[in-house]
Amino acid sequence: MSLQPADYDPVPSPLIRGKRMRGAQIVAAILKQEGVKQIIGFPNSELFDAAADLDIPPVIPRTQRVAINIAEGYARVTAGRELAVVTVQYGPGAESSFGGIAQAYNDRSPILFLPTGYPRGHEAVAPNFEARRNFRNVTKWCEAATRIQDLPQLMHAAISRIRNGAPAPVLLELPVDLLAELCDTDVGDYRSPRRSEPQAGAEEVQELADLLSKARNPLILAGQGVLASEATAELVAFAELMGIAVMTTPNGKSAFPENHPLSLGTAGRSRPATVDQFVAKADVILALGSSLTRSHYILPIPTGKVLLQVTIDEADLGKDYPIALGVIGDVRAVLRQIHNAVPEDEVAVGRLKLRGAAVAREIRTIRTAFLQLWMPLLRAESTPISPYRVVWELMRAVDPERTIVTHDAGNPRDQLSPFYEAIRPGSYLGWGKTTQLGSGLGFALGAKLARPDAMVVNIMGEAAFGMVGIDFETAIRCNLPILTIVLRNHVMGGYAASMPVATRKYGANGMSGEYAPIARALGGHGECVTDPSDLRPAMLRSLDRVHAGRATLLEVVTHEESRLPGLSLDMT
Repeated sequence: MSLQPADYDPVPSPLIRGKRMRGAQIVAAILKQEGVKQIIGFPNSELFDAAADLDIPPVIPRTQRVAINIAEGYARVTAGRELAVVTVQYGPGAESSFGGIAQAYNDRSPILFLPTGYPRGHEAVAPNFEARRNFRNVTKWCEAATRIQDLPQLMHAAISRIRNGAPAPVLLELPVDLLAELCDTDVGDYRSPRRSEPQAGAEEVQELADLLSKARNPLILAGQGVLASEATAELVAFAELMGIAVMTTPNGKSAFPENHPLSLGTAGRSRPATVDQFVAKADVILALGSSLTRSHYILPIPTGKVLLQVTIDEADLGKDYPIALGVIGDVRAVLRQIHNAVPEDEVAVGRLKLRGAAVAREIRTIRTAFLQLWMPLLRAESTPISPYRVVWELMRAVDPERTIVTHDAGNPRDQLSPFYEAIRPGSYLGWGKTTQLGSGLGFALGAKLARPDAMVVNIMGEAAFGMVGIDFETAIRCNLPILTIVLRNHVMGGYAASMPVATRKYGANGMSGEYAPIARALGGHGECVTDPSDLRPAMLRSLDRVHAGRATLLEVVTHEESRLPGLSLDMT
């Protein structure tokens, strides 16, 4: 939905106009005007009380990193239409936040990060950690407030950057003495920034339409920019008009409904066979809302393809692959332009319909063969349980229209992504650039915060749970009932190959522990499954507990599984 001027307050905020206020109150009043529903952070910030005084509650997890992961999940599920705000304490709080902000920067997540800062005059005293100096390479805008009178202008600048351009974290450091300072003069006006949807030039739009119309085997790669611009409906209409198959990046999974006849699935490190076969024969590939970043976790694009790119960020153009045509613009706006530029004569429309029907038949044939090949693992009766059986039972147990799924790094990502069908925008939080272990739990909490009516499920391994598992308690304390599925095989899956000597001599990839008892000790529901015949009943019980409002952990004892779609065809 395009945001209209009526969605913004055109007059100065009555919350700050003509009032004597402390710095923290000014910031909180602006957040209130912007419709912020909660302020996330840990462990302390002057903004917590100022916001609470205006009925904006705090959400306080156990660590700064998880706080930022929660904000990222919230921002991605709301497509940045609702402000995801994080605040942390200066010094160690800001230091501990760096990893989370770095991941959000790689994931293109629009987070408003408001760390407090050392009192003014102490900024350059070593070894004080100043956020504005240290976060510049992982934010799109990074500044510090120095005068209380400037707060409305600085907040406007920060929020404007959240709403416009390439999505990314934006940082405004707020010194603690400034937050406590009382402003004796009128702090001036604050008007809410608008969101713009920049379009492409007419000539380049026509060139895109012509290249796609004349291509023999065109292909669309949909990235997270499709989700950020809420362009799924336009993408579906365009793909159907042109008869073009669509695959997504890991971050863009759910941007195109994966039950659609033209869907290939996700072009990740592990992927369905539909992706490989269509990429191999493609002559023209249109990247929509994708940075086209090379990554270990994303299928590389072979040489010899004509690459077209539509992105909101000029820095993306040709940065990792040579492109034939690059277009700057909002994905939804540009898709509408290209749609209107496609020839409408009867012969052209008929040819495109025939192409689409042939593409859909081929996809159906390849997908059927692919699933038949992997069905022995998806329905395996082995003990310990196959992790693919967990994926299969999850797919059978949840309603994808009302479910948001995420995963953690490593095998859970690679085993889930090729098979789980995401059919609604924002119903799957995938990630495929920097992949910090443990992030999935915070993403799930943020997703539940954004969509309380949704069933939210995250799948993680025990190494990931070890990083952030205590924040399962945050789900209970903050009334965010989610289902966490922990795959337990007592090893760091796949790591023996990278350290064979250390593994053989010292068991360096080994782990131990039981995790369902931890969930129960923290106040949630927890149970452990060891027999595949018990898996579906346990899955259904767990979902029932979540529906009843109780955070639940389902621990499944699995075997280590090295076979991955797209990387291994040895099914013996």
